[in-house]
Amino acid sequence: MNHNEHDKEHHSGQDGEMMNDHTMPERNNHQMHSSHGQDHESTNSHAHLGHGQHVGSTSAPTHGRHTGHTVEAFKKRFWISLILTLPVLILTPEIQSFLGFEGFITFPGQNFESFILSSIIYFYGGYPFLQGLYRELKEKLPGMMTLIGVAITVAYVYSTATVFGLAGMPFFWELATLIDIMLLGHWLEMKSILGASKALEELARLMPFEAHKIQPDGSVVDVPLDQLVVGDKVLIKPGEKIPADGTVFEGESSINEAMLTGESKPVYKTVRAEVIGGSVNGEGSLKAEIKKTGKDSFLSQVIGLVRQAQESKSRTQDLSNKVAFWLTIIALSVGAITFIVWDLVLGQTISFSLERAVTVMVIACPHALGLAVPLVVAISTAIAAKNGLLIRDRVAFENSRKIDAIIFDKTGTLTEGKFGVTDILHFAEDFSKEDILKYAASVEAHSEHPIAKGIITSTKETLAVKGFKNIPGEGAQGMVEGKEVKIVSPAYAKRQKLSFPEDEIQKLANQGKTVVTLIIGNKVVGAIALADIVRPESKKAIKELRSMGIKSIMLTGDNKQVAKWVSEELGLDDYFAEVLPGEKADKVKEVQKRGLIVAMTGDGVNDAPALAQADVGIAIGSGTDVAIETADIILVRSNPQDVVNIIKLARSTYSKMVQNLIWATGYNTFAIPLAAGVLYSYGILLSPALGAVFMSASTIVVAINARLLKLGK
Repeated sequence: MNHNEHDKEHHSGQDGEMMNDHTMPERNNHQMHSSHGQDHESTNSHAHLGHGQHVGSTSAPTHGRHTGHTVEAFKKRFWISLILTLPVLILTPEIQSFLGFEGFITFPGQNFESFILSSIIYFYGGYPFLQGLYRELKEKLPGMMTLIGVAITVAYVYSTATVFGLAGMPFFWELATLIDIMLLGHWLEMKSILGASKALEELARLMPFEAHKIQPDGSVVDVPLDQLVVGDKVLIKPGEKIPADGTVFEGESSINEAMLTGESKPVYKTVRAEVIGGSVNGEGSLKAEIKKTGKDSFLSQVIGLVRQAQESKSRTQDLSNKVAFWLTIIALSVGAITFIVWDLVLGQTISFSLERAVTVMVIACPHALGLAVPLVVAISTAIAAKNGLLIRDRVAFENSRKIDAIIFDKTGTLTEGKFGVTDILHFAEDFSKEDILKYAASVEAHSEHPIAKGIITSTKETLAVKGFKNIPGEGAQGMVEGKEVKIVSPAYAKRQKLSFPEDEIQKLANQGKTVVTLIIGNKVVGAIALADIVRPESKKAIKELRSMGIKSIMLTGDNKQVAKWVSEELGLDDYFAEVLPGEKADKVKEVQKRGLIVAMTGDGVNDAPALAQADVGIAIGSGTDVAIETADIILVRSNPQDVVNIIKLARSTYSKMVQNLIWATGYNTFAIPLAAGVLYSYGILLSPALGAVFMSASTIVVAINARLLKLGK
């Protein structure tokens, strides 16, 4: 089954469900319980669209082991436990000896005082770990919370037993400091992960609280956003945020859409232009009709897709979970063996042997391993969203790094999808290329033909025309500055027996371009060639893909001449011409049969079957319609360069994941033997608290490395 087909089934009805602030599909609950306590839960932070209306909750991916706990909860437990730890340290003889005031503070029941304080620290500060231990054992999926829970419980039970008569030395101070450091590590970890998910909060905050609604009588009333409905008309003043997706019906201005689409330059908008809710109006005043609200809006769909990507399963995460599971089993086993060897074989005290076993379990906690992938996922998704790259399928995104060939749909992807002037020929010395375009545009300004529109949009200057009339099937004519001007087909000029360089015109026609001639008086003074305009950024994107070792192939329904011209213009590796919409998926299969991993890039409408067939389906230039079921990745801008960017980001993301996994697993290779005491004969011995410091340090290294992830250049 093609993963895209699974994806479509997997996400059916997503638009409605994803935006619900208070529900999570059963699927996600199951995943949370089936990943050894290391998947994500949602920490909701609602951003209001008005009084009570939400774009959707922001999700901060935190490990399942933190279920029911927040950053603030860990922070509070840490500070209270730390305060209670201070008297435990002061009452500990070993600490008094180390600080030089041994015997200075002694009183009857001293150990009992330490027991009371340590009990509070164990049950209050250790509660998140004990809760995690219970949950993991109940689910028969031991993980890092099992290690921490077992370690602190063994330390507490043994130390308590010594207070009530068991021979041996308690290590309450080690227990207290261990819990303190573990709480600090988890607090900083959750804070780091929460920071990686700020993209959702930033997006949710984009919406204003009110809109200036235009009443039927023309008056303007300020209303909460949740009262807007499709069809309402609103006024957007200079500098204000657009209240909802709509279409401009009056005014002109430049709109800053950077936070939504990644487009750094302000976008000029005038009548009939679409505006996106949350973008910022520039210097002009606009009036717009509302087209989408609530969950149907562009911003809501983007937030839903970002959340979905952050919560979706990653193959690399699956590997991480498996490694963490086995590391937990190994750590528990090595901890037990360590205790047996030191106590029964080497004859050390129970206190010493237990300390070694506890240190092994603490230092081997796959904390860094559990954070290695989720944090990179969260950060890469945030980077993608900020740059207009919306990931729907995490597995497909990760596969993007292995792409061998990209198939581009021509119209609307590599080209702009509209007629434009590509060449101007001038045959008379007294008429420049600018004159030819100006005279032609002046006549065509009165025509609605696509060719006419292509010529008109290519110049800003036109002249007054008198006596305009169509020449059926041939073109149009009119009087411009007292001259009779005709813009007609070359065949018309030939039938009129007018002389002109036919070979030059034929050369352009052979490229699949449409050519019209300009006749002034009885003389052909020039010709204009038109074609679907190639995007300026397409050539750069194709060049970069080639440098990355990726083949670029084009699919088009146009004739071979047009396809050949575009292919040569862009430097493509191959092309398929005269392809019917229903045949596009077959062409994708054909390329896949060459043994290549294939991405299909299209507009997400006519290209749906091909997008589904490809290993990675990329919808480009979808504008405000981001809910394209057949695409794995959606690029908000109509810019082929973003195809390059998504591959670069996929490669960088995978690289960071691998780096983190290597560090997290490699660290344990050295840390576990050290904790077990293999260097004891050299005077090197780690306490449980110091082991916790090293474990936390490895987590911080992983977090910092993930933070260094960039889009790529």
